[in-house]
Amino acid sequence: MARTTAMGSRVVCVTATRGELGSPDPQRWPPGAPLAAVRTEELAAALGELGVREHIWLDYPDGGCGEVNEDEAAGRLAEIMEEVGPDTVLTFGPDGMTGHVDHKAVSRWTTAAVRRGRLSPAVLHFATNTPAHAAVLRQSLDDFAVMMDDGELPVTSPADLSVYLSVAGDLLSQKVRALLYQQSQTAPLIQGLGEQRFRDVVAEEAFRPAGADGS
Repeated sequence: MARTTAMGSRVVCVTATRGELGSPDPQRWPPGAPLAAVRTEELAAALGELGVREHIWLDYPDGGCGEVNEDEAAGRLAEIMEEVGPDTVLTFGPDGMTGHVDHKAVSRWTTAAVRRGRLSPAVLHFATNTPAHAAVLRQSLDDFAVMMDDGELPVTSPADLSVYLSVAGDLLSQKVRALLYQQSQTAPLIQGLGEQRFRDVVAEEAFRPAGADGS
């Protein structure tokens, strides 16, 4: 997003929930409305660091996206896409990247919205990892028991990627600064990993083309 906005292109970020239930420290960040307010401010600051000026909340319940009417959610996304007219849509794959039920739901909604046929220029891409980076990420997640369910990280051969960015230098520093604004999500991970290892964890962004059937 930072690289794209710096090139003068339009970036619109759509977020499904306020993350009000996922507190790593309930004493510091009480779940519910207090955490939702914190994360609203944190995300605004993070997106500001990246140069993203357009952000839309869907305001679905954290942990409850799997129960949301999929046609209604896909319809809301289709309306947003119709207004924006994107050429590129990036989202989770069917695996949800981390196996999270909300992430999987977002993938289904977004896929359905793009497939409605009104957005022929839009190309859909699913988040993934290269094998080398998955090994780095897997060890870090295992060591600190964060973000994963019992599933496996998605892995895609570099030859099969549609979007790939090895983040380094000033761009990586900018990304880390943005993530540092999201203390209620990143602070325990950074504390556990150390900043250099954290930089290694976030130094890759990889996406694969969505299949014709959304797989």
